[in-house]
Amino acid sequence: MQFRNGVFIITEERHCPLYNVGEELHVDSGILKLPAAKSTCLILTRDIIELTSGDIAYEQYRQGSKKKTKFECGGCTGIIRFEFKKEKEFATIQMKLLAAVDRREKLKPVSRFASLLRSIDIFQPLSDDDLLDLATLLIFEDYNWGLPIIQKGDAASSLFIIISGKVEVLDEDGVTLAEMGRGDVFGEMSLFSGDRVTTTIMALEPCQIASLSQKNFRHVSNRFPALQVFFYKRLVSRITTINDERAEELSSGMVGQLADIPPLELCQMINSNQKTGCLKLEVGDKKATLLFNEGELVYATYNSKDGREAFYDVLVIRDGRFKFVQGLSKRDAKLDVLGGFMGMLMEGMKRIDDED
Repeated sequence: MQFRNGVFIITEERHCPLYNVGEELHVDSGILKLPAAKSTCLILTRDIIELTSGDIAYEQYRQGSKKKTKFECGGCTGIIRFEFKKEKEFATIQMKLLAAVDRREKLKPVSRFASLLRSIDIFQPLSDDDLLDLATLLIFEDYNWGLPIIQKGDAASSLFIIISGKVEVLDEDGVTLAEMGRGDVFGEMSLFSGDRVTTTIMALEPCQIASLSQKNFRHVSNRFPALQVFFYKRLVSRITTINDERAEELSSGMVGQLADIPPLELCQMINSNQKTGCLKLEVGDKKATLLFNEGELVYATYNSKDGREAFYDVLVIRDGRFKFVQGLSKRDAKLDVLGGFMGMLMEGMKRIDDED
């Protein structure tokens, strides 16, 4: 089968789980190259095969001018549209060498950022090629002193990495809660939970910040397990800090609103403090019951579901009331653990992401 060469650019995207506007799809000598650090969508690959192996015109001539043909993927949970950008013209060895030089020139700025990332602890496990791929997904911005980077109430949109300088974490009254510097990361809690940002982060001095969009954050987490472990350790560390502040309340039982403490945070708090007891939730006329034995989930029921599926449904609840009561009956204390808690929590987070 013969394939025509070409470079295609994504011009429109609606809820596509993988690709962004402006990213390119390259076809050269039967080889399809997708955007760096991205997974391969078989639906899009099938459509590109049909396009490059058929007689579909990349461009159309009308009244003496060229008009690009717009193409569309077959669609899954989302859809993208793309159009022809240019031919691949590097047929000879000399032209391919020129193309390689041209590519290196274009990658020089990205390579500089990749070197910066190499000096940050969390990126130490990645290879040079992996760092280069990661750097192509990042947006680097400079902030002057006093400029807000994110503000309380903002929707979760990106992960932020401090490349240089310092930032301060402010509460709603403008009081400094903490300072962060080079190599520190923020914004991941909102990406995991889907909740809005709870504090304002402001530049304490001139600084450079790298941001990774929510969509690309998922791809990076899936592609690089070392980063995934780091981000989840960060999540556990942040929640553990909150847990320590509330441990005394848990020891005697606790009641409250889920709008103040989401189910994901509640369950993580019970697990990290190794508490034994019953967590009850009321959501309108629906009720959920979760039983924990030394922090491990042993029983869950909600909305006609039991076990893990009930637990996953509980994690996406946004409003309602909760009550935690210490202790289990002798019968409940003998129940088997439903599964590794962190594994279930990670699966629940992925489902929250998919639902959003």
